Amino acid sequence: MQAQDIMSSPVYIVSPGEHVAYARNLMLKHRISRVPVVEAESLVGVLTKKDIGYRLRQSEPIWRRRPIDNIPVSILMTRDPLTISPDTSTRQIAALMIQWDISGLPVMEEGHIAGIVTKSDFMRSATVNTLTQTVADVMEDAITVSRYHSLDHVIDIMRERNDKVVVLNNDGTLAGIITESNLAFYLYETEKRELPKKDVKMLRRGEPGGRKQLRYVMEAVAVAEDLMSRPVITVQSDEKLTSAVQVMQTHHINSVVAMENNEIKGILKRDDIIREVAE
Repeated sequence: MQAQDIMSSPVYIVSPGEHVAYARNLMLKHRISRVPVVEAESLVGVLTKKDIGYRLRQSEPIWRRRPIDNIPVSILMTRDPLTISPDTSTRQIAALMIQWDISGLPVMEEGHIAGIVTKSDFMRSATVNTLTQTVADVMEDAITVSRYHSLDHVIDIMRERNDKVVVLNNDGTLAGIITESNLAFYLYETEKRELPKKDVKMLRRGEPGGRKQLRYVMEAVAVAEDLMSRPVITVQSDEKLTSAVQVMQTHHINSVVAMENNEIKGILKRDDIIREVAE
């Protein structure tokens, strides 16, 4: 199969001078996670939900200077994006996505955007249906945070590990999951509205024979539980990979938490599946 067989078309685009708010709303309306940026009929960049979400960190200097909704796309977009041609094979596409850590490739034909191949398009391709592994064969360890960890801490972890995080309750049970979409489409700080502040009470780690104590984190500006998705879609670790893919497609998600006897064993992501195709 080739790019032209699985690409999405037509493609929603924005210009470099349009505000991030417009691009974000376009993503929400059409359930997409990236938009090519076009100027004078030429592709000059790509803006993704990850570009938006990671900049939400409260210490990011740009947010102290200007509210996000008034920031032009040109500031956040990735310039000179990697592109492919209509006849690029699905195996080559998978390899490029993994090598360059990108989730969408514009398809160019005679200097114009003919379509775009995203990881979602790839997951719907016939190539994925040929995989024979189980979830346990390809899943990764889950990165976890407490439901009371601050927004800044969550973003730092996601940026450092370039990954989504699983949110746990105090007893270690599954509370939710935070993805780039949760970050990108969370309540943004504007001139008229600030992110909510709250007093957060956390339970200190218990020690054998010791007394559990509470500590207070005062005025945390949003915490993990404020933006996590729940309930979390799960699969069994011994389930067939193709079955897990069907679950992901049914729920329009790009990851599932793998369980075994009510215990979290790992996380299965689109990247894990695409990596199997690339290899």
